[in-house]
Amino acid sequence: MTSAVSLRARSLRATHVHMANDGLRHGLLGWATAIACTQAAFAEPVRVRNQEGLIHGFLTVRTLDGALVANGDLIQRAVGARVTTRLTFRFRDGSVREETTVFSQQGRFRLIRSRLVEKGPRFPERVDLSIEPASGLVTVRYADEHGQRKDTTEHMDLPADLANGMTLMLLKNIRADPPPSLSMVVATPKPRLVKLSISRAGSERIAVGGLARQAAHYVVKVEIGGVSGLLAPLLGKQSPDSHVWVLQGDAPTFVKSEGPMFAGGPVWRIEVVSPVWPKS
Repeated sequence: MTSAVSLRARSLRATHVHMANDGLRHGLLGWATAIACTQAAFAEPVRVRNQEGLIHGFLTVRTLDGALVANGDLIQRAVGARVTTRLTFRFRDGSVREETTVFSQQGRFRLIRSRLVEKGPRFPERVDLSIEPASGLVTVRYADEHGQRKDTTEHMDLPADLANGMTLMLLKNIRADPPPSLSMVVATPKPRLVKLSISRAGSERIAVGGLARQAAHYVVKVEIGGVSGLLAPLLGKQSPDSHVWVLQGDAPTFVKSEGPMFAGGPVWRIEVVSPVWPKS
C-alpha cells in the first residue's frame, strides 16, 4: 500500500509527470463526483416493515472491558406517520450527547429534521449539527482549537436515504441481502456526506431471561468517498467498523452495538438494560 511519504515524493517529479498526475487526480475527482451523484439519484429510503410507536428505552455505554461510561434514555413518540425520537446519553464526567430526530414512516422512512449536540470534556470538540433535508440546509456550530465559536451553514444536495439519528431503527426493517447502503451527514467540523456500507455477519445465539434467541449481526462501515476516502487509511483517519445486533422475530429490536460514538473516539458498547429494584 502506498505511503503518505511516497505520495509527497511523487509531487517532486518533473513537470510532465505533474501534469499527468494532475490529469489523473482530476479524473479521480470527476469519477468520484459522478458516482456520488449517481448514488444520490438512486438512493432509496428503507421500506417500512415495522411501524415505530411509543418507546422509553434504557441504555448503558461501557468500554469493551465493562467500565460504565454513560447512561442513556431513548424516548420516542408517534403522531400518525410522524415520529419524534430523542436519544440522550449522560456521561459520568458531566458530558452530554443528545440527538433529536423527526422522521416520517409512510411507506418508506424519510428524515424530516435532525439535530445532534455533543458537549463536555468527553468530546474533543463541542458540536451542534442541524439538518433540514427539505431545504437542504445543514448548520454546524462548533468551537475551534482556540475555543472560538464558529457557525457554518451550507446548502447540500441531500439524498432520500439519509439515516442521521435513524440507523439502529432502520436496521430493524432491512430485509434485503445484501443490505442496502445508507447516507449520513457528519461534522468534520464542516458538514460532509458519507455512505454507510452495511453487511450482515450472520446470526448469533443469545439468552434473554434464560431463553435462547437469535440476534442478527450487522457490520456498518463508514465510506468517506472521493480522493479523501482513498487517502483516509493512509493518514490514519479511517473510522473503525461498527457492529450492531438486532433481535429477530415478529418484532425485531436493537439489543447491542459496538463502535465509536464520534470521529476518532474509542470503541464503546451500547446495550439495552432493565430497571434494577433495591433489595429492600
